[in-house]
Amino acid sequence: MKKHIPNLLTLGNLFCGTVAVIFALKGDYTFTALLVVVGIVFDFLDGFVARLLNVQGELGKQLDSLADMVTSGVVPAIVMLELLVCSIDIDAVGYLGIDDYGATGSNLPYLGLLLALGAGYRLAKFNIDTRQSDSFIGLPTPAMSLFVVSLPLIAEFSDQLFFVDLVLNKYFLIISTILLTFLMNAELPLFSLKFKDYSFKSNKIKYLFLLTSVVLLATLQFVAIPLIIIFYVFLSVLSNSLIKKQ
Repeated sequence: MKKHIPNLLTLGNLFCGTVAVIFALKGDYTFTALLVVVGIVFDFLDGFVARLLNVQGELGKQLDSLADMVTSGVVPAIVMLELLVCSIDIDAVGYLGIDDYGATGSNLPYLGLLLALGAGYRLAKFNIDTRQSDSFIGLPTPAMSLFVVSLPLIAEFSDQLFFVDLVLNKYFLIISTILLTFLMNAELPLFSLKFKDYSFKSNKIKYLFLLTSVVLLATLQFVAIPLIIIFYVFLSVLSNSLIKKQ
């Protein structure tokens, strides 16, 4: 029974992702984002519990990627599709709420589904890449998912008009889709938040990232989420540059 506990947590991630798809199609982005966050928590816990119980196995590894494909692949792709719809027709509420879909007069929103393709390719590579045990090569799919599902929340709840206009701008959404898809599969080393010890000297980049993230969340709320993802990539690139110089 012990060896199935991590798999149950992974299935919790898959359940959250599946329900999030339904809410995303209904245009309820608050519950979509909440379910994605809960799914990502399950995604973190399944690996942690597997290591704690020493029951890591190939089944769990494959199941984890399948669950991530839904929560951090299909869900953000649908959200991006709907954002692109809204960028064309600002009165559109939810993909299923648009009569015959052709009401927008454009196939551009389908570009958002590129995120699902990029996530699937990344997750397949991750399963056979032995280099990613202590760090990442390319942007992790949960980070991409958080970036995307935060955008409609910014549009709905932020009082900063610049950011609201930005996340509903089709050119910003197109560039974001292409860039996120590229970053997921780029040969770009990124640090992970796994701690071998808690000394400041060994983990100063991680502590800087966590502290900055807390400050951004406290001051900017939903706007902070995509900024934190961008900062994460920037900090990783900077750290890699400094290591090469040394």
